[in-house]
Amino acid sequence: MCGIVGYIGYREAYPIVIKGLKRLEYRGYDSAGVMLFDDKTIKLSKTKGKVTDLEERVSKEITTSGAIGIGHTRWATHGVPNDVNSHPHLSNSGDLAIVHNGIIENYAPLKVELIKRGYTFHSDTDSEVLINLIEEVQKNENLKLGKAVQIALNQVVGAYAIAVFDKKNPNEIVAARLGSPLAIGVGEGEYFVASDASPFIEYTSNAIYLEDGEMANIRLHKPMKIRKIKDDSIVDPYIQELQMNLEQIEKGGYDHFMLKEIYEQPSVIKDTYRGRLHANEGLIQMAGVEDNLERLLNADRILIVACGTSWHAGLVAEYIIEEFTRIPVEVEYASEFRYRNPIINSKDVVIAISQSGETADTMAAIKLAKEHGAFVFGVCNVVGSSISRETHAGAYTHAGPEIGVASTKAFTTQITVLTMIALRLAKAKGTLSHSDFQMYLQELEIIPEKVKEALETNEKAKEIAAVFKDAPNCLYLGRGYNFPVALEGALKLKEISYIHAEGYPAAEMKHGPIALIDEHMPVIVIAPKQGHYDKIVSNIQEIKSRSGKIIAVVTKGDTQVRDLADYVIEIPETSDALSPLITTIPLQLLSYHIAVMRDCNVDQPRNLAKSVTVE
Repeated sequence: MCGIVGYIGYREAYPIVIKGLKRLEYRGYDSAGVMLFDDKTIKLSKTKGKVTDLEERVSKEITTSGAIGIGHTRWATHGVPNDVNSHPHLSNSGDLAIVHNGIIENYAPLKVELIKRGYTFHSDTDSEVLINLIEEVQKNENLKLGKAVQIALNQVVGAYAIAVFDKKNPNEIVAARLGSPLAIGVGEGEYFVASDASPFIEYTSNAIYLEDGEMANIRLHKPMKIRKIKDDSIVDPYIQELQMNLEQIEKGGYDHFMLKEIYEQPSVIKDTYRGRLHANEGLIQMAGVEDNLERLLNADRILIVACGTSWHAGLVAEYIIEEFTRIPVEVEYASEFRYRNPIINSKDVVIAISQSGETADTMAAIKLAKEHGAFVFGVCNVVGSSISRETHAGAYTHAGPEIGVASTKAFTTQITVLTMIALRLAKAKGTLSHSDFQMYLQELEIIPEKVKEALETNEKAKEIAAVFKDAPNCLYLGRGYNFPVALEGALKLKEISYIHAEGYPAAEMKHGPIALIDEHMPVIVIAPKQGHYDKIVSNIQEIKSRSGKIIAVVTKGDTQVRDLADYVIEIPETSDALSPLITTIPLQLLSYHIAVMRDCNVDQPRNLAKSVTVE
């Protein structure tokens, strides 16, 4: 969940590292640090706070010259966020420096042993233990850095992405990964190391993504060597051409990345189905589905594993897949899945959903499913990510980089992919009539225009936000396909505004939550014309009779709910199954504006990180 940047080459390293850390700050932002090497000297500066705080500290502490540097932006796991626990960490001799993303689970006994051998520790981190373990191995066995890193990593248990530097061999950075992502940018006479490709996209379009259990010796004026950590076997590196561009990771005139990403949804939904959905021909073509069609069609059941917003997308998919294909579907929190001894068999299909493709809990669920012989299909956004490599097949969402920590376009593009999968299977099974199949294709094709229309509710959402920005609690209600949207709406509000919010199936109100209703409780009700309209009108009446403040998301032209609600947001009509793609838009906007009015950090909410690469 931390961000790593490294540079070795002919340019000044500091501007590259700092700019890269700012781009990776979505991964963690409670502390930051940088190490630069110049004229035989390691220069170190680190601080609690954001990268801007680090820049201020650097200007007072060190000179910024040097063509080698490593940097880190942290999401704390071991040790509170403070200056001392910030990375990079130095070994006891001061010769070695490390930046680390992940968790070393057996750091405590290693630390005890190192203390017995005379090592002292200044921080509470597992990372400082690791760099001193590397130094101990290097010193005792008189090894070069790469070999010492390899031997040390074979002694640790846990997850890591690391970049290590030795001032005695200043033309090299050693990088390694297990369970946490790491990319190497390959330029002309220079190399970049980062948690993802965003820090180096303006310098090179060539990247190598280390696989789990691999390490790289990155050396100036010499070929890079990649080895397996476990057995020292040589790996032939696969250089990928990057698909992202600089424009995608900049705000483009918007005040926040989150707002930019909300407004990107019409175009990214279209990108998601581009080349896959052919409404005029009555076809859906997805390579990952076509190549494994029989395996998917013959599934006894489909298990969906995911976390957070991706789990909510999975809940929507449960409704869609079961209705369209009549295949039983279960949706599991990936974080609970492997700890409850689940029943998995070889005729199960597991769909793993993750925006980043690096979610640690989802990766663990995938590995468990594969051990039991299940077929695993991945849905993720990041090309070359761990989940895309670990699964048997899959589909990318093609949403482009999502920088805001609170997912928005990830949710709608995941639903789009999962809907296309359901439609393709339904056609093959004959569980949807030809006319219904054709209707859904045509409706999905025009969803981007309807999302664009739903974005026109922005001013209305802003107006409502001004009224309820100081509410301490909020309830979100939905039925059927829109129950998961209620959960997602509540999550968005919690994440970025810090208002306590809960999502419920509307019918569950009378089973307890209605006790919370009074004149101070805002209740957001998702009530489109399609679906369980009459039932949800009854639920609204129950709230109204108890003086709750009702904010209703309704289909354009609705009059019945309008007469009951205090505030109404109108959206275009679509089919019940596709309505989550529309109903979620005003909820995203409402959360955004409330957070802005509360002066919250919209893109980097407290205690959160974008890519959860540790359990």
